[in-house]
Amino acid sequence: MTSFQSTLGEEEGIAEELAENQRAISIAEFFEKNKHMLGFDSGARGLVTAVKEAVDNALDAAEEAGILPDIYVEIQEEGDYYRLIVEDNGPGLTKESLPKVFGKLLYGSRFHAREQSRGQQGIGISAAVLYSQLTSGKPAKITSRTQGSSEAEYFELIIDTDDNEPEISVEETASWDRPHGTRIELEMEANMRARAQLHDYIKHTAVVNPHARLELNEPSAHFKAERATDELPEETEEIRPHPHGVELGTVMKMLSATDSHSISGFLQEEFTRVGKKTANSVIDEFRDRHFGREMSWETPTATEGVAVGQAIEDATANKGATATADFAETIATTVENRERICHHKLVEIVESAAESAEDDHGTTFGETVRENAVEAAWAELVGLGGESAEADSDGDSRMTADVYALADDATSTRKDDEVIHAFAERLAGQFEDAEDPRHRFTHAKLRSAVDRAAELTEEYDDAAFGDTARENVVEAIWGVMRTVPDDPPLVRELTEDRDASSQLVDGMRATDIMAPPTRCLSPITDELIEAGLRKEFDADFYAAATRDAGVSGGDPFIVEAGIAYGGELEAEGSADVLRFANRVPLVYQRGACATTDVVKQIGWRNYGLDQPGGSGLPNGPAVIMVHVASTNVPFTSESKDAVANVPEIEDEIELAIREAARELKSYLNKRRSMEKRRRKQSVLGQILPEMAEKVAEVTDNPEPNIDDAVARIMNNVLVERELEENGDGQSVSIVVENHTSTTESFELTDIVTAEPRNLSDGANVVEMDGEWFVKWDDDVSSGEETTLEYEVDADASFDLDVSGVESEKLTVTDQ
Repeated sequence: MTSFQSTLGEEEGIAEELAENQRAISIAEFFEKNKHMLGFDSGARGLVTAVKEAVDNALDAAEEAGILPDIYVEIQEEGDYYRLIVEDNGPGLTKESLPKVFGKLLYGSRFHAREQSRGQQGIGISAAVLYSQLTSGKPAKITSRTQGSSEAEYFELIIDTDDNEPEISVEETASWDRPHGTRIELEMEANMRARAQLHDYIKHTAVVNPHARLELNEPSAHFKAERATDELPEETEEIRPHPHGVELGTVMKMLSATDSHSISGFLQEEFTRVGKKTANSVIDEFRDRHFGREMSWETPTATEGVAVGQAIEDATANKGATATADFAETIATTVENRERICHHKLVEIVESAAESAEDDHGTTFGETVRENAVEAAWAELVGLGGESAEADSDGDSRMTADVYALADDATSTRKDDEVIHAFAERLAGQFEDAEDPRHRFTHAKLRSAVDRAAELTEEYDDAAFGDTARENVVEAIWGVMRTVPDDPPLVRELTEDRDASSQLVDGMRATDIMAPPTRCLSPITDELIEAGLRKEFDADFYAAATRDAGVSGGDPFIVEAGIAYGGELEAEGSADVLRFANRVPLVYQRGACATTDVVKQIGWRNYGLDQPGGSGLPNGPAVIMVHVASTNVPFTSESKDAVANVPEIEDEIELAIREAARELKSYLNKRRSMEKRRRKQSVLGQILPEMAEKVAEVTDNPEPNIDDAVARIMNNVLVERELEENGDGQSVSIVVENHTSTTESFELTDIVTAEPRNLSDGANVVEMDGEWFVKWDDDVSSGEETTLEYEVDADASFDLDVSGVESEKLTVTDQ
């Protein structure tokens, strides 16, 4: 049976007919049919995504204008639809830019900027407008007022998906009570089945944006998240690309666009962290790949029958005997003082000797003479000169002897000497037979030569020469080869040479370059992470960690982690994992996110949390949050719901979590220790009074004070008040004895109903509402004691409070 495709060419004009059906589509038309890619795949999720995009825009706008964000979100039921209203106090939008911001996909100011921001593609809020018009058929209603404007601008618009342009139905001025800001109203087909995710988004946004005030008003709930700080995130600055992250196509495009003529200038002008020294290092790496390195041979001595000076004299004609002899001797002496010599270094030596001879003898040693001298000296040095210089004492050529020594050091001692010798002969032969007499090899060509010699050795000598041995020999020889001084191509030459451009990219990646600057990032910081967690979660313990900046794909990033534990957190089930990217909560696709993967891989039992099976999410009353800040967060999809599994980022996530988890471990260990002390103290509290009573009864003595005994047995800090009458008043002594094994710092406050006098040094008094607060801070070393003394009227009463020492380690006797 003949297929349709096989007959296409038989019918005249079919190609033209097919061509007429081909047309370009706009990005708006594409996402109109693929809205699930942006997170609008259901009514429940679509509503949450729309809220997220609007709030993200509002936060970015306010922060860029230096305004503390104040954002109001309202959701109203409207029959079969829901109305979403989001208001902010940002700088507002101009009349010209507003329609495009909300009515044109891929319109924005941050796409090309290498700095941290919540949104970059310019898709988010316009995608929400598109989803709204697709599901309800109604336009978006937008009000915006810029600072200083007497009136607001009001638009009603939809997106013309054929052209990806805003289609405005209403454009007018309006009054609005906000002095500046933006309000958007969208009506869409939706439902509230994702209410939990919506609440989580608002709550979690408040955690990582403690400078923002957020209010949500929806049909079944109304709550506010107040700001925890008046400090705006640190302002970011755009940076240039980093050499380690750019790809070949991008570099070729940059080469075509740059104004620089040299590679050095191009590197310094177009990339961050590249100065002259780094540019030179990159160029050296490029030279190794583009020109290859020159083999640097071990310099023979005169006793080995090498006559460099004589060879040069024989090659130099008509320059006078004395001048020629001095010229040759200078070269020979300089060469002999070197451990190894390569061709371009020999050229430098000959050039220098020629200039000295010209100065001393007034004889010109021109280009031809110099070239002849280099050729003669090089042939003598590498063993290709006279017959007396061709072999060493064992009959090997000097090249073979040199390669043998390098290979012997680089390979296992178990290898037979004859095998190494046969291999060295074959590899040295490839240097001797090389088309380039300077013995220039790229790393790849050297590896090929080593492989060839090893294969011949295995074939003819029946001896194994494996991959590890080959790699070791390659690196040993490459290590003695030398980078050549040849001038690299100009930029205009690179633009026409894909292979050379690729070698430049490889050189950039191979060079050790400082990580990109972090001024383009705005991490939350440890202090504000804790503040955000405290604001939204009622827990007993909080910890946070911010890592140093890393780099992935040329984009700098910072990972931060926070942990809250205990208190009112849910004790049953798994810990709650909060994921954030550039201060935006990631609500969906938890199982597809690198953050979740890393949390599951950590052994939480080591940090005091229960983890059934030893892997997976830990159980218990804990919140684990991770924030990834980057100029280009690697998301798994356009909906930006999950961070991709990038090894560099995963490593930093793990280190940040472990850093915070170590503090949790210390806290839980200490809590368990305190619990043991409480139980022990409880037992002593039951036994010792009975013992004291029996001892008093048997000895017919007063019942002893057991507090001292408890303090000593428990290794506690004992705080004891002693009163002594003193004329019309009384002397007060508060003795602090430290029976613990460490120095303890305490804060003591004694509330007295009469004014105290003659206080000990270091104490101070504050009077409030007829009471005097005697405050005293001090440190007491292990086994030591200190005393606070003052005088007071006889009828005074006291109330003692001690802080700074755990209650389980404290025994207070207040007479």
